[in-house]
Amino acid sequence: MNKKVLSITMCLLMAVFTDMAAQGIFSRIGKRVQNRIENRVNQTIDNAVDGAVDDAANAATDVVTGDGDEPVVADPEGTAEEPVTAEAGAVKNDFKRGSVIMFQDDLAGEQVGEFPSKWDLVRGNAEVATINGVKCIALVDGDGWITPLVKGGIKNYLGDEFTVEYDMLFDDRPKDGAPSIELDIMNENERHDHELFTITYYMGYDKQTIDCDYVRPDAEGFTDRQGHSTARDVCVINDARWHHFALSFNKRAIKFYVDGKRVINVPNAKAGAGWLTLWSGHMDQRPTYVKNIVIAKGAVDLYERNATDMSAVERAIAETGKFVTNNILFETGKAELKPESMAEIQKIADYMKKNPSVRFEVQGHTDNQGSDAVNDPLSQARAEAVVKALVGLGCDEFNLRAVGKGSHEPVAPNTTDEGRAKNRRVEFIKK
Repeated sequence: MNKKVLSITMCLLMAVFTDMAAQGIFSRIGKRVQNRIENRVNQTIDNAVDGAVDDAANAATDVVTGDGDEPVVADPEGTAEEPVTAEAGAVKNDFKRGSVIMFQDDLAGEQVGEFPSKWDLVRGNAEVATINGVKCIALVDGDGWITPLVKGGIKNYLGDEFTVEYDMLFDDRPKDGAPSIELDIMNENERHDHELFTITYYMGYDKQTIDCDYVRPDAEGFTDRQGHSTARDVCVINDARWHHFALSFNKRAIKFYVDGKRVINVPNAKAGAGWLTLWSGHMDQRPTYVKNIVIAKGAVDLYERNATDMSAVERAIAETGKFVTNNILFETGKAELKPESMAEIQKIADYMKKNPSVRFEVQGHTDNQGSDAVNDPLSQARAEAVVKALVGLGCDEFNLRAVGKGSHEPVAPNTTDEGRAKNRRVEFIKK
């Protein structure tokens, strides 16, 4: 734009403000509307500089007349309501890692230039690299696709409650090309490209948009991703800095976070997750870097529309004075806790930390398979193992007492597998 046109535009804007001042608009509608007007006029100036003289004049006119329909009328009595500023009230930083780690890779001990030993290759290429002396995985191919080796490479480790975390870095400061990144979740019987749900973010532009495509709960199979959620321009993650990404899936809810801020919140998606992949696809040869990958059992608490803030533990103790669970599991004939038991134990730990003066008698119960000489000490050892786990989670040992009940207090007949499963339980009795 030449100087003459820009000068005309600026004169128009100054005339607008002079007229506004004469009408006393600023003093009438207050500081918030003043800021709104100033922001719009600044935007108009930018448009004028870019060559849109007509648009600039129209935008300035819109400022004077409010929303561009009816002129703003003075309110000499001062009865007009104060403009309302709308603010979203949703919790944005509620992520909590699952309580049992299933997979973790900090690349310690890996050799630079080699394929990372805790991963398998789906397609493309990847290798161990360093960024400022810190080891990471470089997806060096234009179609790099990798998957973690969990429990020997099986594809049914995720389940219905899990979290995934990783750090990622990509450099698109030159603004000359960027990849799409995907975190893909598959059913155990499906292959990549046939995802249960996918988190996608394209690393181009000044700000990045996060997408989630997912299978709806009532869909047949695990690949028809008709559900879609988009968070537009919510982050800047292509600036050659490390950024933290986190996913939580709980039965039906998908939540995705970037640098601690929740950007995706899908309330109803289909369960059936088995395994995952990370994918980076781009035309040039600039790598996408990944590090600090953690997959854990457990998830961010599920939001129930009609539920109160009271947890299952709190509700049970308030109603009955105890919490009974069959979800604390042990190796057969031993007092060794199975890893999946920690999610349930964490619920008790959370309750005890919230109520630090509460004391529990932790009772171990068995079925009647085996003699009392075996079951009584086994139930005692199992109760002690639970107490030890709670102490390890930060609970005060003074408030915990382990008691083995053996098979002497059944809650169901021991004549069926179902009945015996109910009798194998742990009870937390409030004292």
